[in-house]
Amino acid sequence: MSNRLRGSPHTPRYPSQKRLAAGLATIFSTNKPENGDLAILARKPNPLGSTFPTEIVKCRLRRERSTLGLFVKYGTKKFDGVHGHRGNVSYESKVYHEILQPLHTSSPSFYGVYHDKIGHIPWLVLEYLPDGTPASWSKDPKAMIRSARWIGKFHATSEKLLLSPRLRFLRRYDANYYKGWARRTKQQFSRFDRLSWIPDLCDEFEKLIPQLLSAPLTIIHGEYFGSNIIYQNGTSHPADWQSAAIAPGEIDLASLTHSWPTQIVQRCEREYCKSRWPSGAPKGFGETLDVARFYMNLRWLGDTTLMAPLLKGQERPILSKNLKKFIKGLYDAGDKMGLVRNDLAPVL
Repeated sequence: MSNRLRGSPHTPRYPSQKRLAAGLATIFSTNKPENGDLAILARKPNPLGSTFPTEIVKCRLRRERSTLGLFVKYGTKKFDGVHGHRGNVSYESKVYHEILQPLHTSSPSFYGVYHDKIGHIPWLVLEYLPDGTPASWSKDPKAMIRSARWIGKFHATSEKLLLSPRLRFLRRYDANYYKGWARRTKQQFSRFDRLSWIPDLCDEFEKLIPQLLSAPLTIIHGEYFGSNIIYQNGTSHPADWQSAAIAPGEIDLASLTHSWPTQIVQRCEREYCKSRWPSGAPKGFGETLDVARFYMNLRWLGDTTLMAPLLKGQERPILSKNLKKFIKGLYDAGDKMGLVRNDLAPVL
């Protein structure tokens, strides 16, 4: 595909070369007027894909000899908030501006947000890490462990910010939020006889919600899977913060370690506790983590948009790789807590 994406009928989601250059120049001229002239050298769609249209842009600023790599995420006019779980590009830009940037985290650098008056959508402009790879794909055996350490430290630091008025925009998980995932999952799976244990577990989960509500709160990523962590040169760079919220940090740990071998899960848990609570994890950490794993599987199984192609009009679910993963994850979470009958087993 050509580097010059002009917003043709075949690429309707991306701005023309001229609009892109003008928008980026506005961002980089805010603090340095001499950078108002900006030349785009190359651009290509993000090969890894994203919830939103994204592309990688190589450019040069005025009077700069070196080139700059950018990761540009575009908002959309129609947006699926996934039942209040996920924010749009404007929401994510606030997370970078109000939280990640002031804390000087190793998340990709935030350059700014541009509000396109033609497309009437925001553009989020971030640092592009050319040598990065998703942590879950990395050949470095310490990638996941270091990612657990990163989020533990972030939770410890951001917990102290919860009273700041700057964070009023953040979503906060409450009882209705958690109940919604259990009830949607129950509704979607109740007609499958061979998965009759799923609706039963949904009812049991509602009884466990107080454990999540009473746990220590912090700012969480919300979808802290290895695929959302750019790992480069031994450092974790968490990205895709559109699901950031105020909730128990154990939810991020549950996401990071989902479907990984027991040995790696245990090492991640130890590293997380050591980095968040150097003096020792609080009482109830293990129980909260168990319920967080319970919730995290319901979160995905209760996503009506995601599940519709696999469940709607089917006599039995179309067992995709991801659906199998979350059904098994829910079963294992319920089984560990003694909530699954011994004669039942997941249909995989």
